[in-house]
Amino acid sequence: MNTLTRLAFALLIAAATPAFAQQPVPVSAEEQAMLDEEARLEAEEAMVEASANANDPTAPNPAPAFPELRPVLDEFGGEAGLTALMETFMVGLLADPRTGPFFANADQVRVKRQLTEQFCVILGGDCTYSGRDMRSSHAGQNIDRSHFYALVEVLQVAMDEHKVPFRAQNKLLAKLAPMHREIVTK
Repeated sequence: MNTLTRLAFALLIAAATPAFAQQPVPVSAEEQAMLDEEARLEAEEAMVEASANANDPTAPNPAPAFPELRPVLDEFGGEAGLTALMETFMVGLLADPRTGPFFANADQVRVKRQLTEQFCVILGGDCTYSGRDMRSSHAGQNIDRSHFYALVEVLQVAMDEHKVPFRAQNKLLAKLAPMHREIVTK
């Protein structure tokens, strides 16, 4: 074999060598830290997704139906009224310094949808609640009574803005109030 043929053969073999057989390209400490952080976030996201549908089998039903409250649902404007209420409610939650930190990084679209579903079911509507139980949903968030009461205040302000009659507000709040046992974690 002549030199040119050997060189061509060597180049052909080198080009055909799989990438995994080549030496890894060194990365800086900063690049490695970014790669490590990315891997940590991906693992954390996978854990969140895996637990997203996990419910505590000992927790109370987060959306018990009260068919006798169907007229109250009508006073809220039905499911469409609840959807509009949740828009105002979320704006208030984010604006309030006592509740904002709990919702700033949450999937707000999902939270609004699930609250609409939950309230609709509780008020005797033909909705289906797709969320988790209250204990699982709020675990590890260090929610104390003052946070819970702040959320109720923001809800009341939103209901007032939507002209929900006071009596209808009280009927819903009476069904939601016992959930504090599952939501308050601190």
